[in-house]
Formats: sequence, structure tokens, C-alpha cells
Amino acid sequence: MPIRTDFSKALIISTLAMIMLIAPGCARQLRSQERAISLYVDAMILNEHDEKDEAIQKLIEAIEFDPEFAMAYSLKGDIHQEKTEYEDSADSYETATQLDPWSFKDFFNLGKVCQIMEQFLRAVKAYVRACELEPAHFQAHLNAAKSYYKLEDYDNAFEYSQIARQIDPNASETELLLGDIFEAKKEHDQAIAAYRRALEIEGNKPEIMVSLAVAYLRAKRYSTARELLTSAIELDPKNSMAYQYLGFAHLKLRDIDSALASYSKAVEVGTRDWMAHKGLGVAYILKAVNNNDNALKAKGIEHWNTSLDINPDQPKLRRLLEKYSK
Repeated sequence: MPIRTDFSKALIISTLAMIMLIAPGCARQLRSQERAISLYVDAMILNEHDEKDEAIQKLIEAIEFDPEFAMAYSLKGDIHQEKTEYEDSADSYETATQLDPWSFKDFFNLGKVCQIMEQFLRAVKAYVRACELEPAHFQAHLNAAKSYYKLEDYDNAFEYSQIARQIDPNASETELLLGDIFEAKKEHDQAIAAYRRALEIEGNKPEIMVSLAVAYLRAKRYSTARELLTSAIELDPKNSMAYQYLGFAHLKLRDIDSALASYSKAVEVGTRDWMAHKGLGVAYILKAVNNNDNALKAKGIEHWNTSLDINPDQPKLRRLLEKYSK
């Protein structure tokens, strides 16, 4: 229930003053700190009433009265985060952590907003400290692992993922991340095991099935991948990625006609999927070479050009295009 009375406000101010343990000092300093607390409470009330800009202004004034008021910076970070003003939020949380290096909440939120902004090195530093403060906090360890993964620091990503798994052995999100880490390290059998555990926890979710199928493809278990991708498509008939990887599986199994059908469906479902256009081009070129058919070759080149239009940064495909365009 919103705080409405002057009595309630006075009670909160006195309580906060006790929490902050205002040190004895000159009367002027005490008045400044008390004024800062009063403004902080005003900001709390304004925020409860969704008057966020006014609340931030009150916090700015509070900080002017007491530049070491960690709670004011923390609340300012919260409000900026709610307003999706992530850089301002991060800066506020950063100051809050400097003033109060024991605040798990501020370190965790600093990591969170930095992760959103893809400032992963900054996020890692915040999450690592959060994990030190609360060693049994699942999300802090998982988010640290995710940030390390984005930095391609797979050893630390694995370490924090393992701790997250120990904290909550039934979290599919951890298994998915471990699968991604193992894939990045080209440890395909371990990736397969992790993705399979995620499926056991979550049931047959197409997105997990596709990740597992990709691991099978990289382990050269093409028939198994084909079966899994076919099942994923039955559950999600508009899954462009599943069709794309199914096309690749068919190519590896030397079934060019089925590859053409799968890649064509991937292009139909996801028209801007550059990998699907690239794969479809490969299938057409292979069939053209087998049949000595220039019309099929032209179709393949057309899809390669489309792929390059969508994603120009494909030097290998450019070399192939030059070779087959002669």
C-alpha cells in the first residue's frame, strides 16, 4: 500500500537514519544527511506512483546533499533500469557498489544491465563479486557463465556453469549453456550429453532438439541428426533453422533431392536466411554438375547471390561463385 501520511514518512526517515548509522558530526552534516534521507523517501513514494522522472530528480537532489548515499544510487539504478536507460542504470549501480562493496543486489543488477548492453567484461566483474557475496545464488553464477561464454572464455564459463548446475541440478538453461560451451570447444560428445539432459528436463522442445541435432551433425552422426530434425519440424513446421540443418544432413547423406526440398522450405519460411540460400545454392550446383544442367546451375548461382546480398561477409562463397560463374 502506498505511503501517504507525514507520520509514515517520518517513521521511514528515522528508520533509514538508524540503518545508515549516521555518525556523530557537525550539525550541518547531520542536517544534510537527514535532508538526503527525506528526499530519498520522496523518491520512493514517487516511484510507487510511477512518477519515475520526478523520483530520479529527487534522488539527484538527495545525492547532492549526501554524495555517499549508496541507497540513493541503488534506487536510481533501479528506476533507470525500469525505464530501459541501461547506461545510466549501470553508472548508478557502479557507484552504489563502490560506496557499498557488500551489496549483492547492486552487483547483480550491475551485471544484469551490462549484460543487456553486451558489455560482457564489465558484466563478468560484477557477477563474480555477486557470486562471492552469495555463493549459493543460481542466477548470478549462470549469468557469470553466460557472460564469460560471450567473451569466449570457455574455461571460466564452464566453471561457473558447473557451480550453477550444483546449485540447481534441474535447470535446463544450464545444460543448454554447457552444450554451447562444449560445442565451442569442439567437444561434441559432451555437448550431445548436455543437450540431451536439457531435453530430459524440458521435454521435446524444438529449439533444444535443433541444438542437439547440430551437435550430432558436427559429430558426423548425420542419420541421427536427420531423424531428430524431422521430429522437430513435426512439432514446429515453421522452424527455418530446422529445415536448414535438415538440408545439410541430407547433403551429407548424399540425398540431393531431399536436400533441395528441405533448403527450399527453409528459404520459404525464412526468406532472409542467408545460410538457407547458401545451402540451397550448393544443392542446386551439385545436382547441376551431376546432370550437366545449366538451368540448375543458374538457380544455384542465383541463391548464392541472394545469400551474399543478405550477408556480404562470405569470402569462401565468393570464391565458389567466381569459380562456377565462369
